[in-house]
Parts: sequence; structure tokens; C-alpha cells
Amino acid sequence: MATYKKRGYKAKEPQIDKTDEFEFNEQESTTAEVFNTLEESASKSEEWVAKNQKYILGVIGVIAICVLGYLAFDQFISKPKEAEAGNEMFYAMQAYNQAQQNTTVQDSLYNTALNGANGKYGLVDVIDNYKGTKNANLATYAAGMSFLNTQKYQEAIDYLGDYTATDALTGALAKGAIGDAFMQLNQPEDALDYYEKAVAANANNFTTPMFLQKAGATALELGDADAALKYFERIKDEFASSSEAGTVAVFIAMAKNK
Repeated sequence: MATYKKRGYKAKEPQIDKTDEFEFNEQESTTAEVFNTLEESASKSEEWVAKNQKYILGVIGVIAICVLGYLAFDQFISKPKEAEAGNEMFYAMQAYNQAQQNTTVQDSLYNTALNGANGKYGLVDVIDNYKGTKNANLATYAAGMSFLNTQKYQEAIDYLGDYTATDALTGALAKGAIGDAFMQLNQPEDALDYYEKAVAANANNFTTPMFLQKAGATALELGDADAALKYFERIKDEFASSSEAGTVAVFIAMAKNK
């Protein structure tokens, strides 16, 4: 069935949602503001860079010089100096190692190690001439031990005190050796302090029970039986397989009877 439009009929125009139009315009405005802000920031950044260009380049230049300087120092000064120190101390370390194995001429070998001979550097020469190298640090440890073994106790304390431990074992041995030197100088309080530092430096079956025993004996000498008992009981409880554990029962009895 056909339908007819009435005369004068006018189709309704679609209604526009003013809210959507407002939100769209607002988004457009916000986006424009963001871009304007970014442009302003970029412009200001460019202005700051342009204004401070010399300063920025100067800072970059300093950093580059520092990096290149370090690399050059390491390659052309530090490494060759380290190698030279190693070559110069070879004779002294050879004498030092022989002294540890040969008791008949031990003092003579330790003195050779310290002072050199036949135009060769001793440990003290290496320390004085190659400060800051790893080999000079190693020479400091060996010199301290050499002074201890030649009864020059204050020198032993000085050199071993300057040694920077490169591993826990030599760190403990150095601290304990300082304790031995203080005992020889009749300073048991200082000795006990360093024996405790040696015990704390590294836990192992070699140095720890050895310095616990020395700490205990020193505490007994100072009249502190309770502290001594603690040191000896640690040997019994924690280091039963050590050589010190074989005689620790005697020390424990001494501490209990004090």
C-alpha cells in the first residue's frame, strides 16, 4: 500500500549533542596546550643549551680527559711500574722464602730479604720506591714478618700495620703477628686486642685456633680467667680437629683453677 507525504511535511533535522561538541573542543584545546607547553619547553631547553654550550662542552671535555688520563696512566705508568716492582723484589722474596725454610741461617736470610745484597733491592727498597703498587704492599707484609723474626718488634708493628690485606688469611696472620710483637714488648693488653682481631679476620682451622689459644694464654696472664676460658672452649667446640685442640684440655683446666 502506497504512502504519501502530507503537504507541508518537513523532515526533522538530526539533533547535535552539544555535550559531545563541548568535550571534543575541550580535548582539542587541551591537546593544543600540551603541544604549546612542549614547544615552549623545547625552546627554553634549546636556549639554555645555546647559552651554556661552552660550559657543557667543557664538562664533556673534562670527563673525556679524565677517562683518557686514567687509561693512559694505567697502561703506560701503573702497569709498567707494577711489573718493575715485581722484578726488583724477586731477589728479596727469594731470600724471604728461603728464611722460612732454613732455620740455621734464618736471621741472615731475613736481613738479606729486608736490605738486599749484591746491588739487588731489599724489601724496604721496593716499598720506598714503588709505593702504591700491589707488589710494594706484598713487600710490606714480608718486611713486617722479617722484622718480627729478627726481633725488631716495633718495626714489625709499623710495617704490618701498613699492610693492606689482599686476602683473609694474610690479614689474620698480619694481625696475629702484631699481637706477637706487642707480647714481646711486654704490652699484653695490646697483644690481646690484636689476637682478637686476628680471630675475627677469618674463620679457618689454621689461624683461628692458633690465635684463640694465644688470646686465651694472654687473658690468663692478664688475670681474666673467664675470658680465657671462653677462648679455650671455642677451640674445643669449634676446632676439634686442629692441633691446638689436642692440648686445650690443659688450658681449660688452668682457666677453671685460676
